[in-house]
Amino acid sequence: VQLQAYGGGLVQPGGSLRLSCAASGRSFVGYDLAWFRQAPGKERERVSAITYRGRITSYADSVKGRFTISMNNGKNTMFLQMNGLNPEDTAVYYCAAKHFASTSGEYNFWGQGTQVTVSS
Repeated sequence: VQLQAYGGGLVQPGGSLRLSCAASGRSFVGYDLAWFRQAPGKERERVSAITYRGRITSYADSVKGRFTISMNNGKNTMFLQMNGLNPEDTAVYYCAAKHFASTSGEYNFWGQGTQVTVSS
């Protein structure tokens, strides 16, 4: 599955952004999905995830209560609503997917990343 992430930009502290991740030419049916981010000089961090079965969501402690992961009814677009942004949220955000039955547990489909910068 090919992924395309978009929606990043420059926002002031306390502001909001909504990231989108579209599946090219198909839906996300059968895939677990996630948002990751990587800031300069830091390791990649999984921000949020949503499972195919049960649509179970999870969040990194650093974003709980501020970020919300969701999907559209057509199951071909995933969103990350980000509220209460702070400078520590500045990073390149990536969407990723893996087949729900994957035994490795690794996300092996990645979007190209979208830059989020939080600054006054």
